[in-house]
Amino acid sequence: MSSPSERLKALGLTLPAVTKPVGAYVPALRHNDTLLLSGQIPLQDGKIAYTGKAGGPGGRTLEDAQAAARTCVLNALAVAAEAAGGIDRLTRVLKVVVYVASNPGFTDQHKVANGGSELLADLFGEAGKHVRAAVGVAELPLNATVEVDVMFAAGQSEPRP
Repeated sequence: MSSPSERLKALGLTLPAVTKPVGAYVPALRHNDTLLLSGQIPLQDGKIAYTGKAGGPGGRTLEDAQAAARTCVLNALAVAAEAAGGIDRLTRVLKVVVYVASNPGFTDQHKVANGGSELLADLFGEAGKHVRAAVGVAELPLNATVEVDVMFAAGQSEPRP
């Protein structure tokens, strides 16, 4: 079985640069083998790539929102890899919470969340299966379409085989 870093490369993906916090928080907090991340929005090259609400007239399409979730997960992976000493030191995805800025009547938050969950499964295989919540919200910071909160298990010393 290939490593998450090898799978990332095979998918033609690279982890983005980690952005500095813009508030009174830290990007990642480690407690023993648990790595908790602050929420990640769909930043690309320092700009929010997906803004506005999902669904409804004039809203983001389901596909756009799924792409936003995937971008959020890539940002989360970059933060986690930096905190753990590399993506291959992340041993399991534990929990994912996906917040979707939603227009009234939009009820496909779970489908939006699949955009990020499927990427984690592609990279980590069985260890990428996780518990999850998908929540519709009125607004997100900086008018982001999606925000993703991820919790990982991370080895203290040696990367997984």
